[in-house]
Amino acid sequence: MKYQTLTVEISDSVARVTMNRPEKLNAFSRELIADLIDVAAAIRADSAIRAVLLTGAGRAFCAGADLAPGGLLSDRTRSVGQNVGAVLRSQFNPMIQAWNDLPLPVVVAVNGIAAGAGVSMALVGDIVIAARSATFVQLFAPKLGLIPDLGATFHLPRMLGTARAKGLALLGEPLSAADAVAWGLIWECVDDDALQARALQIAQRLAAGPTQAYRRIKLMFNAEPPAHLAEQLDIEARAQEQLGDTADFLEGVTAFKDKRAPQFTGR
Repeated sequence: MKYQTLTVEISDSVARVTMNRPEKLNAFSRELIADLIDVAAAIRADSAIRAVLLTGAGRAFCAGADLAPGGLLSDRTRSVGQNVGAVLRSQFNPMIQAWNDLPLPVVVAVNGIAAGAGVSMALVGDIVIAARSATFVQLFAPKLGLIPDLGATFHLPRMLGTARAKGLALLGEPLSAADAVAWGLIWECVDDDALQARALQIAQRLAAGPTQAYRRIKLMFNAEPPAHLAEQLDIEARAQEQLGDTADFLEGVTAFKDKRAPQFTGR
């Protein structure tokens, strides 16, 4: 896989995707958005890939949208607001949806700042790990007079609660990686020099796991839960019924009886 704004390495069933615009702090350009949509489709189509690691090159994960002249908002036939809405609908939202809908585990390694849309991109991860120096910043309202987007208004209140989500959005104050863990926004904070190795370790562990069970976990956790426990119990029972007929479940039971580690194949 070769892309203009990404580097992609595939090894041990893990696709390692690195946003590669370090001179722009990996800010989203039309090209980067298109590449991220394309690589998500390629990953989905490759049955040999069983986990993904997403990170950024250089000193930032992603500084949000690239608002340089001649870029995303350059269509002079529309107002600025119309440009913003059109770009969200035609480019940004499909990018976020493509990554959110990947049926395999996504590990995100946040190096440096994740700002605005960069926070939303980080939150597509099923497991998000950040370097100790990393920060998460919602600058839309205090700096641009806009609201958080790309799903941030959906995810932040559900993950952090309304009070903390509003505080981040209204004030735009940076949230440290350590506080992001304490608040429940991300999974883990590690020393900067350990970030990539730790993220890869987790991605490799997931790639060796029961792929179909992971897919079901993502579907169930990403959906709005039913209003009643009985409905959720029925959803769980139907999922377990299907997973019980997989080769991975048989391997798990056999390994348990044999007192050894299971060797899952994703089937």
